[in-house]
Parts: sequence; structure tokens; C-alpha cells
Amino acid sequence: MVRGTCFVSAIAVWAVATFSAVGTYAPVLFWVRALQVLLLLQVVPFLLALSRPLTVLGVSESQLDSRILRIACSPLVTSIAMLATPWLLYLTPWYVASMTGPPAVATQLLLVFIGFGYFYARLQADPVPQRFSPLVSIGISVVESLADGLLGIVLWLGPLVAVDYYAALQRNWGPSPRIDQSIGAGILWIAGDVLSIPFLVVLMRRLGSHERRRAVEVDTALDESPASTLWWENDPQLRDRFQH
Repeated sequence: MVRGTCFVSAIAVWAVATFSAVGTYAPVLFWVRALQVLLLLQVVPFLLALSRPLTVLGVSESQLDSRILRIACSPLVTSIAMLATPWLLYLTPWYVASMTGPPAVATQLLLVFIGFGYFYARLQADPVPQRFSPLVSIGISVVESLADGLLGIVLWLGPLVAVDYYAALQRNWGPSPRIDQSIGAGILWIAGDVLSIPFLVVLMRRLGSHERRRAVEVDTALDESPASTLWWENDPQLRDRFQH
């Protein structure tokens, strides 16, 4: 039930980001584009990861046993890709190229793919090539929290992005280019942090489940192990001497 709800919600959010007013005005207003990127990079992939699509498809961890997959799907690699993608999108020609036509569709799919890889590796709800303690993911989140707002600050205080592109639109309504970009920077910074809260809550719950499972495994191992003996009882000569 929960998996189905998450999957339907992911599709609904994707539709809002691409076919609603968000999709219509994303190529026109910087702040709407920022909202679209946030939805496609964070919200849709997070919901998809919670729906556990690999489990539904019957994929097992033995099928993912590959050195390449272990590296590509590791929390470190996927986190670097997640952090680097917005920087590359906003500060390179990719931003303008991805506004309309086939490059726009390709970018939308790529954002969802990168975001899904990130949450897939960090949540480990589905079968994964290699399992890590949730503490690893929480530690990465602490580092990310220090870097997440940096792009927002750069866009807020730095030069305008895609000046020629937006000038060519000859938009005579809505916020000025500077205010438009400042609002978008705030969305990427503040809304991005707010949207990360459910992710952290899920991580903390998984950490609690992981620790309880580990405690049960340790208790079981202790119960099945033979009764402990004193060190000298393992030496035949000393054992015989003390027994007499």
C-alpha cells in the first residue's frame, strides 16, 4: 500500500513539474525553472525510491553483484553526482540548451535518473550491490547540509544567469531578472533544505531498525555460542592439574 502510494505520488509530482503551469513557465521564469528542477531532482526520485521499483521487478542483490555497480551505486559516487548536477546545470551552457525541445525532455529524465540513484543508494530500500550502515548516509547528509546552500548564495549574490536568453523573451510582466533569480535561489536553498527533512526522518528510522536488527543478531550469536571457559581450561596440562 505504501509503495503504491509513493509510486502514484511520484508520477503525480512528475506530471505537475512537466505538464502543469510549472512546465509551461519553466522556460520563461527563473524561479519556476528552479522549482521544476527541485521537483525532478529531489521529490520525484525520493518517492520513486520509497516505492522500491527493483523489488517489484524481482531484482535480487545477487544480480547486482558487480564491481562496476558497487562503485557506481555507492553513496559517495551518487552523492557527488547529486551535488554536482545543479552546479553544472546553472553555471554552464547546459541551462539554456535544456530549456526547450528534445534537450529539455532529456534533461528532465536525467534529473530524475540522477536523483533516483542518489536516494536508491542512500535509502537502500531496494536490493543494492553493497549494503552500508545508515550511519554512513547520515554522515554524508551532515556534510551535504554545509554545501547545499552554497549554490543558492552564488545565484543570489552572483551575476545573472542566461542574460541573453531571458532578454530575447522580451518578457514585460512579472519580476525583474534580478528578483526572479533571487527568488529562484531562495527556492533552491530554503525549499531544498525543507524537502530534505523527510529524507532524514526516513534515514533515522532505518538507523533505528538497523540497530535493533544488529542487536538481535548479536544476541542470537551469543545464545548459539558454547559456554565460555576460563583461559587455563583450554590448556590440557593446566586443566588436569586444577581438576585434581
